[in-house]
Amino acid sequence: MSTVILPIHRWTEGQKVWRRAEELGFHAAYAYDHLSWRSFRDQPWFGAVPTLTAAALATESIRIGTLVTSPNFRHPVTLAKDLITLDDVSEGRITLGIGAGGSGFDATALFTSDQEAWTPRERADRFAEFLPLLDRLLSNDVVSYEGEFYSAHEVRNIPGCVQQPRIPFAVAATGPRGLKLAARHGQAWVTTGDPKLFETGTPAQSLEAIRGQLAKLGTACAEIGRDVAELDKIMLTGFTPDRPLDSFDAFIDFAGRHAELGIDEIVVHWPIPDSDFAADHKLFERIATESLAQLG
Repeated sequence: MSTVILPIHRWTEGQKVWRRAEELGFHAAYAYDHLSWRSFRDQPWFGAVPTLTAAALATESIRIGTLVTSPNFRHPVTLAKDLITLDDVSEGRITLGIGAGGSGFDATALFTSDQEAWTPRERADRFAEFLPLLDRLLSNDVVSYEGEFYSAHEVRNIPGCVQQPRIPFAVAATGPRGLKLAARHGQAWVTTGDPKLFETGTPAQSLEAIRGQLAKLGTACAEIGRDVAELDKIMLTGFTPDRPLDSFDAFIDFAGRHAELGIDEIVVHWPIPDSDFAADHKLFERIATESLAQLG
């Protein structure tokens, strides 16, 4: 079980949250890599990489990472340098959650006023080039590349990652192109379920949708001769019809049903009052400390 800590706290308070996440025994604590996000657009929001670097120094054993970063405002060359540094500072505790990105405030933050947002196809095109290049940059001392969207000219990344051959990728994907990238480059796969079911679907429908996603991931792996069991399966909660943080039993039921599907890691949002991620904090801490014993 893991958690997402949104980068909304000044570090005098934020460091206490990250330390508490480690004390509660979470496997990992992640941060959204956005410039702003939905209802938090006009509220405090800090950068993910500096926050994770500070979190690495404030903790000792918990894994940390992005969930997720994307090409919306990142370039593979500069991102690789940041990640190698973060891997070094954390002594090999960083996981890169990464996806094609979506629409939203930071999707057009670098655009001129007359530019249109990328379509889903355009985001997929960029991601198909971004991820393999990032893989090369994190795995080799020197990389040169010229593509349609990205270039790297004799880029040095020395001494490379602490984790070898590079830091692990957790690839968020549900479409066929993204699932193929997850199969080829991922050490884990991330899903938030089917967004079409969030408001009008049922928990049973959501479960079946995820079952279908897992089947497609298996097919993508089989096509390249890879065992799908090699990938961890991560479920980021908060975007399905389920309400797993309503009670302890609700979480145990939710986690158990998804574990039966093959989900290895359930990720819950650290409670934020008066937001979409509001939850009873005492219950949240009980779930964090007792759920592993219940689930085995």
